[in-house]
Amino acid sequence: MHFYIINFGYLILFINCIVYSKNYVRADRSFKIFAIYLLGTAVIQFLSKILVEVDINNLFLSHFYFIGQFVALNLFFKSLFQLKAQQKIANYLLYFGLAVLAIQYVLQPEAWFRFNLFEIFITAFLSIVLAAMHLFNMLTSVKKFYYCTIGILFYLFSSTVLFIVGNLTVFLSREYQLLPWTLNASMVVIYQLFILFEWKVSFYNQKNNTLL
Repeated sequence: MHFYIINFGYLILFINCIVYSKNYVRADRSFKIFAIYLLGTAVIQFLSKILVEVDINNLFLSHFYFIGQFVALNLFFKSLFQLKAQQKIANYLLYFGLAVLAIQYVLQPEAWFRFNLFEIFITAFLSIVLAAMHLFNMLTSVKKFYYCTIGILFYLFSSTVLFIVGNLTVFLSREYQLLPWTLNASMVVIYQLFILFEWKVSFYNQKNNTLL
């Protein structure tokens, strides 16, 4: 069941990469950033799967995934913010997050070779702050990327909790050790479905098939 869910998540991600690549040239900045984020995620997932198949440790790719996701989502939400003050907050959070992680890796270079829970927490928390800001903005403005934002909040919060709990599975029996990762794979599927639904609702039926 675990591997079926993972592969289904890969399939939805692949579909999202295709549909969000349509009209990329004519799209606005926020759409382009989100499309690149999806493509980057797909590339990392693909490389991770290849390394597993050839029996090579793929743990180092997790750092590219979490930090890359943090940077992409920061730029994405910054492009959606209309207020200069909020754009500055996005900049400060980006610099702060990267600086904190850089300091950690300088002081603890061994963190590069393990599953870094602090990296997961700090990148997710700062991204959640920006997503919550955009969600608040949409209360009084156009609901742009509304379902994607809901999906991001849902996925980042739930997956962060699961990753932290998953670190304790070494103390569980073998039959339960995969449970957090199966749940996380399910969260990925739900997240990608939110993204696909956003495309269907907001972009598929746009007049003249253009992105504004």
